[in-house]
Amino acid sequence: MASYDVIIIGSGPGGYVCAIRCAQLGLKTACVEGRDTLGGTCLNVGCIPSKALLHASHMLHEAEHNFAAMGLKGKSPSVDWKQMMAYKEDTIGQNTKGIEFLFKKNKIDWLKGWGSIPEAGRVKVGEEVHEAKHIIIASGSEPASLPGVEVDEKVVVTSTGALELGKVPKKMVVIGAGVIGLELGSVYARLGAEVTVVEFLDAITPGMDGEIQKTFQRTLKKQGLNFVMGAAVQKTEATKTKAKVHYKLRKDDSEHVLDADVVLVATGRKPFTEGLGLDALGMKMSPRGQIEVNATWETSVPGIYAIGDVIAGPMLAHKAEDEGMAAAEQVAGKHGHVNYGVIPGVIYTHPEVANVGHTEEELKEAGRAYKVGKFSFMGNGRAKANFAGDGFVKIIVDKESDRILGAHIIGPAAGDLIHEICVAMEFGASAEDLAMTCHAHPTYSEAVREAALACGDGPIHM
Repeated sequence: MASYDVIIIGSGPGGYVCAIRCAQLGLKTACVEGRDTLGGTCLNVGCIPSKALLHASHMLHEAEHNFAAMGLKGKSPSVDWKQMMAYKEDTIGQNTKGIEFLFKKNKIDWLKGWGSIPEAGRVKVGEEVHEAKHIIIASGSEPASLPGVEVDEKVVVTSTGALELGKVPKKMVVIGAGVIGLELGSVYARLGAEVTVVEFLDAITPGMDGEIQKTFQRTLKKQGLNFVMGAAVQKTEATKTKAKVHYKLRKDDSEHVLDADVVLVATGRKPFTEGLGLDALGMKMSPRGQIEVNATWETSVPGIYAIGDVIAGPMLAHKAEDEGMAAAEQVAGKHGHVNYGVIPGVIYTHPEVANVGHTEEELKEAGRAYKVGKFSFMGNGRAKANFAGDGFVKIIVDKESDRILGAHIIGPAAGDLIHEICVAMEFGASAEDLAMTCHAHPTYSEAVREAALACGDGPIHM
């Protein structure tokens, strides 16, 4: 029986980062993973492969729509789907092998197999039982199911199946207008599929700033995505090569049917805790199936911690990473910290969408006095030169103190630009602090400075 200071169950972004930090802090560390490769959902069937396809399909879009205007003449490239899939697989391989290297470098043992916790202080992997002073559950999440919708990962697929299709479908129906549905819907729309997004609510990307939602949906419509809003999916019917999606419109209960070659079910994700033995341990769970933890990520069972998608909060890889590092600090006897008020969210469509902190809607509901500064990318020289003038930066500040409360960006490189504002918020900065900081010209980041200026006397270039 092997003995460790800490055993982490799951090698996704939360688990592998936690394992590396534990090892750096001098703890004898092992990580349990049942897949053939490390990296969890994110690296194998999520964030990384989807970004590869988003990048490839965006390059195709640029060739079809913008190359000629720049004097780059010639026939637009055709899609070699097999080669695009190989590129995606190579991207996955480079990343997963990188984590294997980091495990070896940090002397972390990979316990191959699916783990369970027979009792506090012990983890069973296959037939072997290992001892650990601390156990950290980082088992991630899985796609949520929908009544009446049977997934076969060939015709009716989750994000996993959507990344492994044998060919580009002529017609795709996406159930759910959240991040995953819009990203993958964008990929297939660029590749020539007729994409229809069916959403239960009346707005896309629930919880996002209302102004961004409207602009984002309008932009996606221009790119060819069709939307059916306020629609409750009743069931899907699938044959070997086709499917029908039955839905009711909430406003009048009228029934409708959509035909598709592929149906992507993107209705969110749920914690994956199956097989861990949490019931037998008497672990406290929330009504939504999440593991309940205290302020130091410890569960109701002493010595067992949980991080990432299995606990409350946004199901984001970087949130799991932050919790992984913080939990490692805790079990090493130090102080772990996560600022949940400054966790950015990004949608990697084109244009990208990013947000951090409060929305206007949240502040109105709370009765807080605030100011808004906005700047359009149409006023940004770099964006105009790069055919990327759609969108804007919006910064929300406290009316009295000018302290930044939130920011919302739709536009080029939004996922990178948001971090300047994250750092500012982490330090309690004001919009004036951002506005007085010199920004290089010409860069997209000047739009952030201009939005900060708009919180005061006004922007320069608008």
